[in-house]
Amino acid sequence: MTTSSTSHPTAHLRRAVDCVIIGGGPVGLLTAVLLGQAGLRVSVVERWPQRYPLPRACTIDHEALRILQAAGLMRDHADLFEPSQGERGGYEFRNGEGELLQAIDWNRPAESGWANTNGFYQPDLESALESLATATPGVTVHRGWTFLALAHEHGHEGVSVRVSRTEQPGEVELLRARWLIGADGANSAVRSQLGIEVEDSGFQADWLVVDYRPKVEESWSAFVTQYCDPAQPATAVNSGPGRRRFEFMRRADMTVDALDRADTAWRLMEPWGVTPETAQLERHAVYTFRGRWARTWRSRNVFLAGDAAHLMPPFLGQGLCAGLRDARALSWRLAMTHQGLATPSVLDTYGPERSGHVREIIDAAVAAGRVICELDPIKAAARDAEMRRRFRDPLADTRQPPHPRLGEPSLTMARTGSEGRLAPQGRVRSGGREGLFDDVVGQGWQLISRAANPAECLGGTDMTWFRQIGGVVADLSMRGSVEDLDGVYARWFDEHACDALLARPDFYVFAAGEHGEIPAFVSHLRRTLQPAVGRPHRRRSPAT
Repeated sequence: MTTSSTSHPTAHLRRAVDCVIIGGGPVGLLTAVLLGQAGLRVSVVERWPQRYPLPRACTIDHEALRILQAAGLMRDHADLFEPSQGERGGYEFRNGEGELLQAIDWNRPAESGWANTNGFYQPDLESALESLATATPGVTVHRGWTFLALAHEHGHEGVSVRVSRTEQPGEVELLRARWLIGADGANSAVRSQLGIEVEDSGFQADWLVVDYRPKVEESWSAFVTQYCDPAQPATAVNSGPGRRRFEFMRRADMTVDALDRADTAWRLMEPWGVTPETAQLERHAVYTFRGRWARTWRSRNVFLAGDAAHLMPPFLGQGLCAGLRDARALSWRLAMTHQGLATPSVLDTYGPERSGHVREIIDAAVAAGRVICELDPIKAAARDAEMRRRFRDPLADTRQPPHPRLGEPSLTMARTGSEGRLAPQGRVRSGGREGLFDDVVGQGWQLISRAANPAECLGGTDMTWFRQIGGVVADLSMRGSVEDLDGVYARWFDEHACDALLARPDFYVFAAGEHGEIPAFVSHLRRTLQPAVGRPHRRRSPAT
């Protein structure tokens, strides 16, 4: 089994690894990078010999950029992302006459140290991720190989995987690993083979997606505009530096084939002045927008991630963001289990946490879709009147995107109500360095206090153990060694009426409370990760 030209060539198949990932898109590649950086041997199996050269996802949020920061990608590739800078809040609903009906605050200050919403060009992101993956020790990307079947190994924790060369199906190879991750998209072969059922929101609509490059400067009032026009629902969105996207819903009097034509795309964009003279058409394709999710995300040592686990309409720009959250949530659990720092039971909460979180976003995206996709003029007029009334209400706040907490059961300590929600990242100064907290102080388990040094609360044994699991501590008090440059942490602590927090490697709050409760935070974390007495036994990966 050989790799593509973009990967390190191997003379033969790496037949025994710690983890096999089926799917070499952004979710699979990011998961491979994070696992490789933690010391695991990883094989990524991707059926297509070359990366897909055209745009697909085009919106990414602050949390996803923090995840990419954790993988080391943002050091050299922050310029791939263009922040939202719309005048009214970044996301608008307008009716067929162009009247503003509602605004969502996509330009608000975000928790994660990056712009709340950003446009990007997916081929560039995938190229950067694959370069990072192939440069990561222990990671190999095998392009041009198709997943065939999996089997759970008897007698030990492991999975065997059969793959064949995509262009030569008769050439079959066998891989063995402790874990398998199915990140192979909405039509996941891994999910199908496991017999995992998919639940459906009941929402379904065909939309034409058109990507173009403006030849002239364009002026838009928002990063995303939803045109809720019953005559022709449409979306206009910034899709990354130098690029724009339109989306148009298919009406009943239009066939899919007729919709998926270049002349149709030009005709539909013409009212906005987008013509062959003012723009270069990059691609057009018809997609069916749906809201779906897998009933379970795990079968023994096989896990689902990304579109294999969930699918949502793109109206909130959260599809890829959710997949990158999956990558981070699963990778730190697998890494700690592999390193003997946690028992395998920590893997039990991956699916419930992520499923509960993403379901809330799916529901919000479907609700937005039902507003946008209304074709009945009478119902649309009533919708406009209600949205207009709410928008003009001086007591009504501008809506914000959904901020879900983790689903239950979750790997958190219930104390103040902030557990299971996203922890902040701000700019700090420490040791003569300035920058984002994760870069200056460190990522992993983060124990932060604004009252005093958290280490002084802990006994030597607990502090040593916390360091062993990759924990970092930060004293943000007046006498502390870390300065909160923009007041991000002070505002967070004020908002949540606490002085200390313990954040997980995926940036969600494990515990928060008073400074004196820090020993209880760490003690509870230790019992959660290592419930058995003594250090958990580290299982070996299948032998070569």
